[in-house]
Amino acid sequence: MSTQVFYFVATLSIIFSLMVIFAKNPIHSVLYLILTFFTFTVHYVLLNAQFLAVVNFIVYMGAIMVLFLFVLMLLNLNKETEPVKSPLIKIVGLIAGCCLIVTLVGSFKAATITSPLILKNPGLGLVENLGKELFGPFLLPFELSSLLLLAAMVGAVLLSKRDEVEA
Repeated sequence: MSTQVFYFVATLSIIFSLMVIFAKNPIHSVLYLILTFFTFTVHYVLLNAQFLAVVNFIVYMGAIMVLFLFVLMLLNLNKETEPVKSPLIKIVGLIAGCCLIVTLVGSFKAATITSPLILKNPGLGLVENLGKELFGPFLLPFELSSLLLLAAMVGAVLLSKRDEVEA
């Protein structure tokens, strides 16, 4: 059952990623990219990596892709403002696309289908194990990175604070 779900979600990933490339409207392209990231989240769940699935869902789909969508909406891209591409750039793009196709065909020929991987530790991708590692042997680097982020946040606030002009 899980292999059928994997192949279905993998097919959706490929279809949505191709739609990102071939969509004429940049807004539609960003929306297809969000759907592609959602299929990656499903792949993480199938791999029993719930923490990565949640982080992928929140960070990529919730923050970065919404930021891309807002930037594209603010840019107001039109056909009139698009620069004319020289024939040399089109030829270089064609050569790069052909190289990509040759690489994909070679990798598909070299790929073999094997039996699914069975993990020795079924709790490998769980948040509990990540927490044990972060707060165990990696406690000092974890806390130092939090202090570094705090210093960066304080610095950003101080830089953005306007000086009051004395009258």
